[in-house]
Amino acid sequence: MKISQPKPFTFKGGDRAVLLLHGFTGNSADVRMLGRYLEKRGYTCHAPQYKGHGVPPEELVHTGPEDWWKDVQEAYDYLKEMGHEEIAVAGLSLGGVFSLKLGYTLPVKGIVPMCAPMYIKSEETMYHGVLEYARKYKRYEKKPEDQIEAEMKEFEKTPMNTLKALQELNQEVREHVDMIYAPVFVVQARHDEMIDTDSANIIYNEVESDVKDLKWYEESGHIITLDKEKDQLHEDVYQFLESLDWND
Repeated sequence: MKISQPKPFTFKGGDRAVLLLHGFTGNSADVRMLGRYLEKRGYTCHAPQYKGHGVPPEELVHTGPEDWWKDVQEAYDYLKEMGHEEIAVAGLSLGGVFSLKLGYTLPVKGIVPMCAPMYIKSEETMYHGVLEYARKYKRYEKKPEDQIEAEMKEFEKTPMNTLKALQELNQEVREHVDMIYAPVFVVQARHDEMIDTDSANIIYNEVESDVKDLKWYEESGHIITLDKEKDQLHEDVYQFLESLDWND
């Protein structure tokens, strides 16, 4: 069965721009509600869809952080080309890692890393996450269970070089967070099952920003943008963006 694949989106809300970044094995739908919320309040929001994401898992493992970082930079350039001089960035999980990398690579107005890992629990945890994503995707395609099992057996033989590259990316960003001076609002779910939640403290403590805040969401899991406290999260992100010193 052919399934509709998530696509990048651009919501034109006003002069202030926000780049929204999804996570590993996620897609632009993970930040779509946040984008709509901010658009209604005068922000133009753009979210890329990373290469190899939102497509069959066999394609995901042939891409890696270098491809996705390129997608992030192109998305930033896209907002620049639209005429936005000032860009804030909010990212979930891997998107949060990229939001921090943008913070010491390109000029950004403010940064919202949400459940962003500074180190990976283990390669095994990530590997299981990829397998879970693969199985879910195949069920979404309405494939029969026996076909799914056969395809999963094949998929498990695929080398997962991507996971090692992701660990290296996290290490690289962690070593550079002290080069970040833009305002930062660190968002962390208390019941995050995917990453070590101490990552939030590392980011908060090590960025050099004069303006920084850390908030724990006591009832949420890793995909915080779609969890129980999403309405509160939307409002908090909006208030943070409003507090920035925009030129308009």
